[in-house]
Amino acid sequence: MPDASRPTPPSGEPEDVGSLLPAGDVAGPTEPTGPVPYVSPSASPAETTLKAVAAGIVFGILFGAANAYLGLRAGLTISTSIPVAVMTVALFRALRAGGVQGTILEANMSQTIGSASSSVASGVIFTLPALFLWGFSTDLVQITLLAVCGGILGTLFMIPLRSYLIVREHANLPYPEGTACAEVLKASEAGGSRAKNVFLGLGIGALFKALTGWARVVPDELAVRIPLLRKGELGADVSAALFGVGYILGPRIAAIMVGGGLLSWLVLIPALAYWGAGRTTPLYPETALTLDAMEPAQIWSRYVRYIGAGAVAMAGLITLAKSIPTMIESFRIGAQQLRARIAGEGDTILRTEQDLSLRTVGIGAVVVFAVLALTPQAFSTIDLALGRALAALLVVVFAFFFVTVSSRIVGLVGVTSNPTSGMTIATLLGTASVFLLLGWTDDAGKVAALTVGAVVAIAASTAGDMSQDLKTGFLLGATPRRQQIGEMLGVLTSAAFVAGTVLLLARAYGFGGEELPAPQATLMKLVIDGVLAQSLPWGLVGIGAAIAIVATLLRLPPLPFAVGVYLPIATMLPVFFGGLLRLFVERRAPTGEEREARRDRGILFGSGLVGGEGLIGVGIAAAAGYAVSRGAEPWSVGFEWAGAAAEWLALALFAALAVYFWRLVTKRSADA
Repeated sequence: MPDASRPTPPSGEPEDVGSLLPAGDVAGPTEPTGPVPYVSPSASPAETTLKAVAAGIVFGILFGAANAYLGLRAGLTISTSIPVAVMTVALFRALRAGGVQGTILEANMSQTIGSASSSVASGVIFTLPALFLWGFSTDLVQITLLAVCGGILGTLFMIPLRSYLIVREHANLPYPEGTACAEVLKASEAGGSRAKNVFLGLGIGALFKALTGWARVVPDELAVRIPLLRKGELGADVSAALFGVGYILGPRIAAIMVGGGLLSWLVLIPALAYWGAGRTTPLYPETALTLDAMEPAQIWSRYVRYIGAGAVAMAGLITLAKSIPTMIESFRIGAQQLRARIAGEGDTILRTEQDLSLRTVGIGAVVVFAVLALTPQAFSTIDLALGRALAALLVVVFAFFFVTVSSRIVGLVGVTSNPTSGMTIATLLGTASVFLLLGWTDDAGKVAALTVGAVVAIAASTAGDMSQDLKTGFLLGATPRRQQIGEMLGVLTSAAFVAGTVLLLARAYGFGGEELPAPQATLMKLVIDGVLAQSLPWGLVGIGAAIAIVATLLRLPPLPFAVGVYLPIATMLPVFFGGLLRLFVERRAPTGEEREARRDRGILFGSGLVGGEGLIGVGIAAAAGYAVSRGAEPWSVGFEWAGAAAEWLALALFAALAVYFWRLVTKRSADA
């Protein structure tokens, strides 16, 4: 690691835009706790410069639009922190060749601003397309307003949690994408063998995704039926990124998560299949197919996801209850800092520990509440101001709760695997139940419940992204206050472009069809219809809640286990294999020093795998969107050429990655 007391930028460095913001506390001589940051708290390199802000805004707009399309087509979005960081590094290197210098904290600010658009896109596309499925209309102003309010709330409510989740829980919550992004930026700055491992991972991760997800020369998912078990099936994504995430997480959390997935696919789905054998009528919520006629994936989608949503909701409640003392402590620390600022004692607070104040959090939350309650465009189907105030209050309450849950979940599984839709379902269950008690069961009530869920989904998604960004900043030595402002700036500048993308896609192709099935929004529509029509399968939701309670009684972390129940087993298995690899190589290390070296090499390479797949994933989304806009099918070779051997080739490709990963991590030469 380089000398922490590195010099400040040269005098030719552009003015730090952050200096134009309200002055924070001046760093004092106190040493930081936890890992030594890459940039010393006593140094003051440029962070929020004009070029960092401009790069973040442009990259955020591009990636936000691409992620909106990807989510509507495939039902998932990807984290773009690392892709934005890599592109920022490339841009800054080009500028440096022209004599314009840059700092690592500027690159970090660019990725903080740019990655905010992905969280906005996630919340929007998981919910608001349901309006079109109902036959209602919306406009650019409404979607943008909801997106901005959700993004601001998510950022504000994360602020008092930073000192606990990011700093104190540093050893327990790895925040894989935040850690990976920090390693990418440090490797780009430091060069040498560390950069070699990261960029090897970037190249291999990109190649892997290009083969499986773009050219599709081999399948990107494997599935095998389990003999003697009705509807028993296991699957695994052929994903280098998920394998790398598993190594970063380690074996314990990976095993707990895959345990939840195995419960879903080897216990719950077969149990439903045995129970439904011979039934001649569909079981609600399915209305067309009997259980005998359904594939395992269909049973998971129509039944087990409700169980998983109930598990995530209950696990979130349990986690919140356990987190209350730490949240109180976080607010106490924030109040102390606020009093220190008022008393003029700011010089005792390090630059790397300066957050926006609790006063800012409180005022900001009140302003968002007022905007939602007083602006008719927000909840357009509620005529009475009192009704809009109730909806706004539900937004603030649920957002505060799920920001805490989301921030902790992404510390374990990352932004890409954050079960935002599960938290949104829980919000819709609560909101629709309140509306049912009030008698708001007509179309106006449906739309209002959905818009409440949309703002909460955006808030939870933004908090997850902000958490990863703050983890990156914590490792690099960034100023949290400036990152928090940067996140809000990213939300403000990308919201309208994400909204415009959704409206353009709706006009061109519609939602719910083969081109843009919008699977998450379809599920949200089903939940609201079920609650307001009093036909929701509460039994399935209750089973999920009971699973989370049992996991807690067995001293299993309920959230990772519940996430495993909710997400497809295909997502969990490569994560588990990555955790197993780390367990194997570290246990076989001859010395403690070598064990730490293997951990470091593996995390660097795994970080590169995550970044490489993320870059190509965004490229695939953009290329597919362009092809569809031209009336053509997205390009791919297809794996039909391999015939029956296609899945074996995919398995061989994944095995080759695992072997290469193992050899790289266990290599003891100076270049490894």
